[in-house]
Amino acid sequence: MSEITPEIVKEHGLNEEEYQMVLDIMGREPNINELGIFSVMWSEHCSYKSSKKWLKTLPTEAPWVICGPGENAGIIDAGDNDAIIFKMESHNHPSYIEPFQGAATGVGGIMRDVFTMGARPIANLNALRFGVPEHPKTRHLVHGVVEGIGSYGNCMGVPTVGGEVEFDSSYDGNILVNAMCIGLAEADNIFYCAAAGIGNPVVYVGSKTGRDGIHGATMASTEFTADTEDKRPTVQVGDPFTEKLLLEACLELMQTDAIVAIQDMGAAGLTSSSFEMASSGGVGIDMNLDNVPQREENMTPYEMMLSESQERMLMVLKPGKEDMAKAIFEKWELDFAIIGTITDTGRMRLFHKGEMVGDLPISPLADASPEYDRPWVPTPKRDPLKAEDVPAPDNMMDALKTLISTPNGCSKRWVWEQYDHMVMNDTVARPGGDAAIVRIHGTTKGVATTSDVTPRYVFADPVEGGKQAVAETYRNITATGATPKAITDNMNFGNPERPEIMGQFVGACEGISAACIALDYPVVSGNVSLYNETNGQGILPTPTIGGVGLIADVSQSIGMAFTAAGESIILIGETSGHLGCSQYLAEVLDRKDGPPPTVDLALERKHGDFVRSEILAGNITACHDLSDGGLAVTLAEMAMASGLGAEISDASNGLVMHGWLFGEDQARYVAITKDADAFLVAAKSAGVSATKIGEIGGEALNIEHAGTISVSSMQDAHEGWMPEFMAHPDFED
Repeated sequence: MSEITPEIVKEHGLNEEEYQMVLDIMGREPNINELGIFSVMWSEHCSYKSSKKWLKTLPTEAPWVICGPGENAGIIDAGDNDAIIFKMESHNHPSYIEPFQGAATGVGGIMRDVFTMGARPIANLNALRFGVPEHPKTRHLVHGVVEGIGSYGNCMGVPTVGGEVEFDSSYDGNILVNAMCIGLAEADNIFYCAAAGIGNPVVYVGSKTGRDGIHGATMASTEFTADTEDKRPTVQVGDPFTEKLLLEACLELMQTDAIVAIQDMGAAGLTSSSFEMASSGGVGIDMNLDNVPQREENMTPYEMMLSESQERMLMVLKPGKEDMAKAIFEKWELDFAIIGTITDTGRMRLFHKGEMVGDLPISPLADASPEYDRPWVPTPKRDPLKAEDVPAPDNMMDALKTLISTPNGCSKRWVWEQYDHMVMNDTVARPGGDAAIVRIHGTTKGVATTSDVTPRYVFADPVEGGKQAVAETYRNITATGATPKAITDNMNFGNPERPEIMGQFVGACEGISAACIALDYPVVSGNVSLYNETNGQGILPTPTIGGVGLIADVSQSIGMAFTAAGESIILIGETSGHLGCSQYLAEVLDRKDGPPPTVDLALERKHGDFVRSEILAGNITACHDLSDGGLAVTLAEMAMASGLGAEISDASNGLVMHGWLFGEDQARYVAITKDADAFLVAAKSAGVSATKIGEIGGEALNIEHAGTISVSSMQDAHEGWMPEFMAHPDFED
């Protein structure tokens, strides 16, 4: 009787057609070890089989891009032999099952992606999405995820400098935890994964292998069902103190000439790392599993190859360098084991207790993984929604107060204060602003970074929503004075086998691509997370964009807080009062209709270039882009950040007041300047729409024809919700 039954194949996530491909490649029936390897390598999580057709359409090149997608992380040139290495990845399913460990190991995994290329991590970000606050699990999940992120990042000594936290019912059964890491490397000392050198030793370093995380990649490639809670064993367990040792040991060895190739053991563990290294180098590997450091007894080859135990790396070393490398890792109290040899066979041969327990062709398995052109349908366009057809609030200032105190509009200070955002002493702009800025140590240069997406826009119109997510990070970075350089993306969507979900993915890719081309802002790394749904209920499409920019002198960067009484407030960009898909519509009127705002990419580029040049010329003292909640919320945030009020003139020009105040038209900024006349002349010369709308001063935000609200009352409302929500002791721990 066959060892591999149809039931076993199904349990491994392979359909009948895929299993037939396995049989064709192998020329025989696989054994259980080989089937497990095919299962994880061809999982959605590892193979991108539903998405790679569309990922290939994204722009990935620019003169400053050193390495685009395909390696562990993307790399851009920061000048002076400095390279910035960064990537964002998801740990969604594990974080729902086990929030602390899921989030912690997500942070650990993304840091390994960065330091495996030779970079020291200098900043972390995270983009989090939870279910509605009323859901019985939400508070427990927020608590566990935030604690997990803080614990791992703080123990590693890497500042967590930015991110986002939002709540929506679509995430009730499937939260999103997207972790981003930025590292600094020497541009002439970067490490890649391609194995080379027939006869070279393959070396395992780091922690021992256990039974945690087995089939984690497969679990992350299916939707959740009623038995999700039974999958706790597939969640990895992290140890940040060991990872810190691994980081230092790897960076020490990287200062020698010993390493030929290096790859971290992430999803699918020893399987993915070995196959990716061999496939990239066009070589084979003979691996002796008896030599794999194990922390549990009687581990099988299947368990060793599929374990996702954390804090592990695989290396190819130059011959004769083994003893020197071993001494370094033993000094850092880490395991070091020679587990294999590079061969010219093009095959992965696995040996255990004197027997060959696996013999697989590397290139067909890695390169011939399924690629699906899944059926898709475009998201129907929504009917236009005019501002004058949207009811006005009874009181404009009460509506503003509502917008800044809702779960999505309130301050997330409670979250980021759980993280050490100042460790390493190079954080120039802290969390809470448009973008964080981290100084490149020992220089005046800085890296600006942010993450953003507006899922309700993407749901309503994936193309415009995709454009807006990119444009929003572009504006966030620009508002600090930095130049946006490149993005990483984390494409979180539901079940791609449903044509409407696949249509969301295709549309978002189209929008992201258009924005990246127009803004000269390429995609250099990223991650796709599909099947984010529970019992058939998908999440809002959430293509999170992590943006990175550079500034030559961090002393020229600015923040969003009002600077000094008497300075002028300038609105840059045209306002039509777009209220479709707006925060005002959702939070004040409990409506979600209408299309999102259109994104004029030429205007985004023009306005961004102008704002950035004026900041660097010293003509703007504070700046904030307009997004959720429109002009009123932007002004409120600038006032609350400074404690200063403002007198705002009615510049609605016939537009209904609530459209002018709460409309979410794009390509807009509020800029503060000491010389309004000169600024307006410069804007006119650049062909940029700019209007003086008021001056800083007083202790209240006073908007002509709309009302007055004190800065202190706004601060109380803005800061109050999150701590109060998290103070309730009803965790399910």
